[in-house]
Amino acid sequence: MTTRTRYFVITSLLVLAVGLGTGLVAYYVGLPAGLVGRGGPDELQYVARDAVVVAYADVREIMLSDARQKIRRVVPPGSPGGTDGQRQFQEQTGIDIESDIDHVVASLQQRPDGRMAGLVVARGRFSEVKIEALMRHHGADVEDYNGKRVIVGDSIALSFLEPGLIAVGSGEVLRAAIDLQKSGANVTGNPEVMDRLRSLGPGNAWAIGRLDALLSDGRLPAQFTSQLPAITWFSVSGSVDHEIRGVVQADTRDEEAANNLRDVVRGFLALARLQAGNRPELQAMMQSLELGGTGNRVALSFSIPGALFDALGAQAPAAEKPLAN
Repeated sequence: MTTRTRYFVITSLLVLAVGLGTGLVAYYVGLPAGLVGRGGPDELQYVARDAVVVAYADVREIMLSDARQKIRRVVPPGSPGGTDGQRQFQEQTGIDIESDIDHVVASLQQRPDGRMAGLVVARGRFSEVKIEALMRHHGADVEDYNGKRVIVGDSIALSFLEPGLIAVGSGEVLRAAIDLQKSGANVTGNPEVMDRLRSLGPGNAWAIGRLDALLSDGRLPAQFTSQLPAITWFSVSGSVDHEIRGVVQADTRDEEAANNLRDVVRGFLALARLQAGNRPELQAMMQSLELGGTGNRVALSFSIPGALFDALGAQAPAAEKPLAN
């Protein structure tokens, strides 16, 4: 399985909803109103207390949304948001992301060597027999761990935590997630994460994370990270239906850093509005951008109208038709 396929669930499903609001989240890896309680989705019990990033997406709702259908017509199949990654993932695991998954919780945690390890816990409709047989066909082995069957492949492991609930990640992270179900030492006991989770507005996707920890693994270029204000935490919440609406929040080290960040964002917004020119579809999005927040917190709300995707689709080159015999 390629690197693009291994991380497809995180990058393409979760960040599809909110990634257009923050490129940093998209580089690494989004609670519907009435779907989860104040404590978050039940799947958080499998997420480590010290997770660097925690994210959620109502995959089924997002996949069926008008905005998703329009994006699908615009994004090339070979790109991270296209269909090639979905097809590869289905070939390896037997899971059809479009129809089998209802919602997912994903997380990143920092390993002792400083690198990040990911975990995806998905709720949906899965055939255990089919998935296990397919992964065995690709060379995977099956082991028992604390009463759970763990299917271990070359670069990915999978386990059915309970009926209709599947976990995907490295073998090490997956075993740790199984242990958490009994120990209870999970992310719901992390007040910094849970307080931010409870403050998020309604939507069908969210992500919360520690930016300082993400930057520490060296994935982002030094020339980029050195220009960033001292951001500690970030959160993103979004809603995907006929359009994409969301709020990006950043907590900085102090109020001075927050003011510096606001200045940077204001400059970006001024440039973006200038670039929008006389294009109505872009102007509508630019006008929706609103900078806010107080103290050491900076917030940016945005709305991406469906008309923008229609315009992009109209400008995309037509697919080549096969030649007649």
